[in-house]
Amino acid sequence: MKKEVLFFALIGLLFSCNNDDSNNYSETELIGRWKLAETLADPGDGSGTFSTVISEKIIQFHADGIVTSNGTLCDLSILSETPSNGTYSMTELTISSSECVSSGLGISFELSSSILIMNYPCIEPCKAKFIKIE
Repeated sequence: MKKEVLFFALIGLLFSCNNDDSNNYSETELIGRWKLAETLADPGDGSGTFSTVISEKIIQFHADGIVTSNGTLCDLSILSETPSNGTYSMTELTISSSECVSSGLGISFELSSSILIMNYPCIEPCKAKFIKIE
């Protein structure tokens, strides 16, 4: 009887486990060039909305886990004058760069079709929306 209970408990445990990753994003969707289109800097009351920006800032995700940009990866800047680079993780949905040491926190991202949203470490929400260009 004990063996049967143990057997069914192990079967139940086996079938309750799954290989569900924390995201449904495909790395092939992320790889490529993305142009900054909008930014959001919430004033602290939750009323922040994305605003269109004029910027030449481009972020490129490479198949080898490297991310490069013609602007800083570390903050919400729209400038494209300071090249930077780092690495990204599809399992963690984060970007890390040794150039971002002052913040101490990583940058997370969300991916939806041809829109990439980067979430910067701010007290209030601050985000950048990128549109895929190739």
